Amino acid sequence: MEPGLSDGCGRVSRTRPGRAPRTRSAPHRDPARRRDRWWLPTLVAVLLSAGCVTSAPPADPASAPPPSAGAPSASTPSGLDLLYLSMTLAHVEQTLEIVALVRGRVADPQLRTLVAAVEVTEADERDTVRGWLREAGRDGRDDHDHSGHVTAADDLARLRTAADGEVDAVLAGVLSEHQRAAADLARAHLTAGSDPRVLDLAGRIERSRTAQVAMLAGLPSPEP
Repeated sequence: MEPGLSDGCGRVSRTRPGRAPRTRSAPHRDPARRRDRWWLPTLVAVLLSAGCVTSAPPADPASAPPPSAGAPSASTPSGLDLLYLSMTLAHVEQTLEIVALVRGRVADPQLRTLVAAVEVTEADERDTVRGWLREAGRDGRDDHDHSGHVTAADDLARLRTAADGEVDAVLAGVLSEHQRAAADLARAHLTAGSDPRVLDLAGRIERSRTAQVAMLAGLPSPEP
């Protein structure tokens, strides 16, 4: 396996003899794409306001024992926990669509390694979240209308039509925006959630997606 990035872990820099490495500038954020993500500020506001009025502080995820595989959970997720899980499931499914579109097309070895790690991690998160929603009698679509996710459709179209020499740059911009949204959502839920398992998941997502955005910004720029 090529040396490079692991999901949320350290970064391996590449330098050429006698030449300083160039770094990729922060991906340009298209205002139209930000408008399409109308649902994110609204949901973050709901989560934060709920967190402000809660009578007890959120449970410490580190203090909760990990659930045993196949055993029913003793905790009962709140409505906000279920809302977060439903949104996370939709987001993770979109991430897996993004990485599927670039499989075999990414040129940069570090970006290729990151994409592979993202695919493995988020496939596992998808299966976990689906299981928790099933336990709660939900199918992942009860709490949110996914038809408003125009940004995902636009981004998938950009990746699908990108020329071979443009795939890395388009992917870096699309994935940065996508993972930044996941980190923002998880960060808000850490204030408002109550279920220890869901809080632990939100904490891991917030840390890993924040690290991925930083990694993507630090990748070498494409050669002219």
